[in-house]
Amino acid sequence: MFTSRLAGRPLLDGDGRAFARVRDVVLWPVAGSPAGNEAPRALGLVVQLRRRNIFVGFGRVREVSVEGAQLLGGTVDLDPFTLRTGEILASSLYGKPAAGGTVADVAIAHTERRRAGWEVTALAISHGRGLLATGLHRHGPDVVPWQDGRELFLAGPLAEQLSSLREMSPADLATAVEGMPLARRSQIAAALNDDELADLLEELPESDQIRLLDTLEFERSADVVEEMQPDDAADLLGEMSAEQRERLLTAMQEVQADELRRLLRYDKATAGGLMTSQPLVFAPDASVAEVLARVRDPGLSATSAAQVYVCEPPLTTPTGRYLGTLGFQRLLRRAPSIPVGECIETRVFVRPDLPQAKLAAQIAAYNLISVAVCDDDGRLLGAVTVDDMLDRLLPTGWRGNGGKS
Repeated sequence: MFTSRLAGRPLLDGDGRAFARVRDVVLWPVAGSPAGNEAPRALGLVVQLRRRNIFVGFGRVREVSVEGAQLLGGTVDLDPFTLRTGEILASSLYGKPAAGGTVADVAIAHTERRRAGWEVTALAISHGRGLLATGLHRHGPDVVPWQDGRELFLAGPLAEQLSSLREMSPADLATAVEGMPLARRSQIAAALNDDELADLLEELPESDQIRLLDTLEFERSADVVEEMQPDDAADLLGEMSAEQRERLLTAMQEVQADELRRLLRYDKATAGGLMTSQPLVFAPDASVAEVLARVRDPGLSATSAAQVYVCEPPLTTPTGRYLGTLGFQRLLRRAPSIPVGECIETRVFVRPDLPQAKLAAQIAAYNLISVAVCDDDGRLLGAVTVDDMLDRLLPTGWRGNGGKS
């Protein structure tokens, strides 16, 4: 996909309605030796929404084509777009000298090798009038590998370090960041996108999360907390003073703030305090094909995608009556047209006030990847995943000592 062809194309919401226009593509430079072959990343789109330019990361985008881009669903960050340290706009490369000519366009392609999903693959190089004077005729620019214009993507010292850090998993990035002085941490935080910073915060101890948030502008702190998983965000807010917590909640979007206030009512050492309020929920008449399409979303964690929950409407927590759970392996063995209500494996659930020790015993006894949390009326409130259970049970500082007790 050539980036210039995206300019002016519509950005569609999850239901296919156009609500903004694509203006540019944000790129991230290469790091390492000049001879390296790691392609520059494409981070996301700059789009114009009601005369304001905002950023939409590729992690939020379902599809990109010459017709435009479509979101996976949910909300977007409405803060004005600003170019962060090391970032490059694709349009800023147009007209720059490279490969014996000038850059006419930048090509990007989807890849499974990176979390962001897109990277630079080629450059369109125009050779201008010099060739016409020799009697040679061109029907258009030459398309060359991006490496032929590598100098356009070389990073400075800080951007180079950020580039290597950005390629890490959130857990490994957290380990690297914990050993840095606060000034360097704040530089890293300023350069990361909101969703990347949220992923990082989820892997840090709450005390480090608060210190890192304190280095950000207040409005951005609220945006980053909104990007966090609800259970992790609730744990973070629970460590703040009542005044600081309420200021952040007031600055957040109303739906997210109400969800976090509900989670904050539960004791941290109970199923309610450990659960996420956003498991994958489907109505019993949803087809197996529909559920598998959602499970394939690369933005979902492995534990979140491993099991889905079947409930009567409404399908947002607290849902209608909880009917049961099924894993993706069972889905793979069923015909695509079958309703998931006919595939339910188990109806195991726990109450939100169940202490974490008894919760761990339940998960172990039934060999569960996650377990439903329901209220007295049988409505699904959320789910506790085994990774969240492990995070709570492991000793303090387990990441820094390599997991040794």
